[in-house]
Amino acid sequence: MSNSKRVPELSLNAYTEGEASDREHFVSELFSGLKEYGFIILKDHPIHVDLLEKAYSLSQQLFDLPEQRKLELINPEGGGQRGYTPFGKEHAKDQSVPDLKEFWHVGRELAPSHKYGEQYPRNIWVEELTDFRETFLKMYESLDFCGDIILEALTGPLEVERDYFKQMTQDGNSILRLLHYPPIPEGVDPRCVRAAAHEDINLITILVSASASGLELLDRDGKWLPIETDPNNLIVDSGDMLSRITNEVIPATTHRVVNPEGANTSRYSMPYFIHPNPEAMLSCLSSCKGEGAKYPDILAQDFLMQRLKEIGLI
Repeated sequence: MSNSKRVPELSLNAYTEGEASDREHFVSELFSGLKEYGFIILKDHPIHVDLLEKAYSLSQQLFDLPEQRKLELINPEGGGQRGYTPFGKEHAKDQSVPDLKEFWHVGRELAPSHKYGEQYPRNIWVEELTDFRETFLKMYESLDFCGDIILEALTGPLEVERDYFKQMTQDGNSILRLLHYPPIPEGVDPRCVRAAAHEDINLITILVSASASGLELLDRDGKWLPIETDPNNLIVDSGDMLSRITNEVIPATTHRVVNPEGANTSRYSMPYFIHPNPEAMLSCLSSCKGEGAKYPDILAQDFLMQRLKEIGLI
């Protein structure tokens, strides 16, 4: 694979609104794209540009708040699963130096009486930012909807029931992350980058295309391939949980965010990490077993906690 290749760009409308042949083509390209690259790009999705612009404007306002105010918005329950996580807190798995980023997490809103009500931390909202709660709950809902469509499209090639992933992710612990990579500070450890090489923990990630370049994937030939697309498109990648249940038929692709080569300015991005619910079991799919499962069964919640420890959040 040469770096002249590009991550496949697909139209989500082809699957949701198209003829049978359009849907078949989408499914085929989605499956082959994730197998070959671990990433695909989605255009013609249902998230309106006005919502995307409002979300990015509010994200910038959030990270522009005084440092002391942001520190007041750290979740007292710990773990970084809701609210603010300060600059330099998280590091990639097996890395000794931190990533050069700060971020904010929005999770699923459940009634206290819900069976997962005690397991999921409460969201934290910034009252001084108008429409903050409304905007990011709408983003969460919209990205959740897109994720359901993408996962449903994978059920055919993976030879599982059409609602297989829907049952797994119903009321799942998915996370919307608002990310800010500030200008690189003077005197920072030269080993530090905005996001060191890593794989995502979850099933799939949907990334609202960032405000600046820097995202790269490690292709199957061991070369770094920049991922660039229209700012209103969505970037989708496969995570460790999907890799695990597909026996690495769909691998979790290593990716990173490199430091800027030009102007040393902020970068904002907004990934949505799709997680199963805590009761979901990560088991190798029959269609992917081949000569045998590479990983034992594990509860999604146990796998998540294991990985959060490895990246320094708990």
